[in-house]
Amino acid sequence: MECSKCENPKVIIKRKHSGQILCKDCFIDSIQKKAIKTIKKEKLLSKGDKVLVALSGGKDSVATLDILESFRKRRFIDLCAVTVDEGINNYRKSGVDIAISHAQRLGIEYKVVSFKSSFNITLDEIMKKEEHRGSCTYCGVFRRWIINKAAKDMNATKIATGHNLDDETQAILMNYLECNIDNLTKLGAKTSSKSDKFTVKIKPLREIPEKEIGLYVLARNLDVHLDSCPYSKQSFRGEVGELLQDLSSKHPTIMYSTLKGFDKLKPIIKKELSPSYNVSNCEICNEPSSNKLCRVCTFLEELGTKVNF
Repeated sequence: MECSKCENPKVIIKRKHSGQILCKDCFIDSIQKKAIKTIKKEKLLSKGDKVLVALSGGKDSVATLDILESFRKRRFIDLCAVTVDEGINNYRKSGVDIAISHAQRLGIEYKVVSFKSSFNITLDEIMKKEEHRGSCTYCGVFRRWIINKAAKDMNATKIATGHNLDDETQAILMNYLECNIDNLTKLGAKTSSKSDKFTVKIKPLREIPEKEIGLYVLARNLDVHLDSCPYSKQSFRGEVGELLQDLSSKHPTIMYSTLKGFDKLKPIIKKELSPSYNVSNCEICNEPSSNKLCRVCTFLEELGTKVNF
């Protein structure tokens, strides 16, 4: 085999969905161009933006930072980063250390914020409680609260996350199966709110498969934390992910078609089914909320955890 683009015999990937064969340099170029195409098509960046990267140290967030750095080098945007330490023993520290090293290597502003310092409880401690809602439920809500607050503290105009094609199709299928229309209206390349209390979120990698992002960071020789969260397999998302992987092995284009189909339906869903609610401030933490208490403070009350915000 030889590269479909430059005829180099040292190929590193054959894409099942397209049949394209690529060498290392052409593969790296294709991933960068794909992300940049998404950024331009969806108008994810504006000149002068200060973009906060949700930097876990994993492959997706490191790849996001690497690609956005090309925009910073051209002085189109500025970058900063926040790393969330959920408090997972024998897992999180390595990712945090790698995230810090990348932020320091690029010389960008960054901060590390833990569940413990923010909410007086770790994810490990939550999962030891007899009655809990599941790891991903708490983790997603708590992480979003920390990241949105960090964006305001660091004067960021956008929040960039490392959601990839697998993540997006999992979310589409999960919310459809659970009939969570509210969440379906919020999915997309750019997630904004009617309230300016929430910073706009962008997903430059949403059209790139997870496996290709893994290969990209290896080809770029980027240090990443490759371990999976020990709680992920216990989650509904983990089950849906396995189902999609099984389907993809027989139908290589299934995730692309799922995303493309949803993107065509989303404007209709958003227009017809978007809930109407007013955003004020949570009575406890003073962060934006559509109810008297935000979901973070609701969960903390359920868990019996007292926090002085």
